[in-house]
Amino acid sequence: MDFVIAGAAAVGAGFFTNPLEVLKTRMQLQGELHAKGEYTVHYKNTIHATYMIAKHDGILSLQKGLSPALWVQFILNGVRLGIYQTLENQGYVLGKDGNTVFYKSVLAGGIGGVAGQIACSPVFLVKTHLQTQSSESIAVGYQHKHQGMWQALKVISKEQGFKGLFRGAGASVPRAFVGSTSQLTSFKYSKEFLNKYEYFQGRPLLTSFCGSMVGGIAISVMMTPFDLIMTRLYNQPVDANGKGLLYSNYVDCVIKIFKTEGFSAFYKGVGPMYLRLGPHTVLCLVFWDELKMLYDKFWPQ
Repeated sequence: MDFVIAGAAAVGAGFFTNPLEVLKTRMQLQGELHAKGEYTVHYKNTIHATYMIAKHDGILSLQKGLSPALWVQFILNGVRLGIYQTLENQGYVLGKDGNTVFYKSVLAGGIGGVAGQIACSPVFLVKTHLQTQSSESIAVGYQHKHQGMWQALKVISKEQGFKGLFRGAGASVPRAFVGSTSQLTSFKYSKEFLNKYEYFQGRPLLTSFCGSMVGGIAISVMMTPFDLIMTRLYNQPVDANGKGLLYSNYVDCVIKIFKTEGFSAFYKGVGPMYLRLGPHTVLCLVFWDELKMLYDKFWPQ
């Protein structure tokens, strides 16, 4: 049940934050392997990107890739938070005093994050492709031209085999580990701090809200470079054998981005990343806490 509760919480959050995921993906792919000043800037900032997408593709295009995005949330966070909660319930995250142990929380969050990311990799791949697709006038990155999630999964598996569905999964491991550990560990420590000093005594919802805000900041700062690398590897075109045409592997991707776009390129899209991950972290973790309390209330152990 821990896995279902976590997945349901993430789906609820994902519906509201998917437009920001679209903006983030577009901005991460803008100017791919081009130095500053050598490409057309279609998206100047978050507000301008919203306007451009709505103008050229319609307001509903801000929800592109919603179906695979919700599946990603359900699978990724169902596995990630479910594993973390299970390990916490078994006492593997807490010390003898009942407080969170840093290295144990890091390992539990990282293991859950990596497992969840690999499990959802095929739909994450398709989500990235669909969110990138746009009219030619504002297109960035490679345009895969899929018709929908199921059609995309069918085409990829037919052309590249089962292995093709997990293309780029290896690149998601650093992102998943860093993102999950920074978010969950900061969330847990923030809640423990607030509870210890009784800042919001008797107000668990406000405690969860403040803790998740800290988690949103931590995950945005820590994960953005890894997220950008993963987005580039997921979205790049491939040959008939499924081999990337822009980047041969993770290290090659990092080197090429640094040489052509500079260090700042690794933080492309950090604005919409936080605007997305901040609210998403708040909604997801608050929903998670509230659903767990409801479950414990109606189905006590």
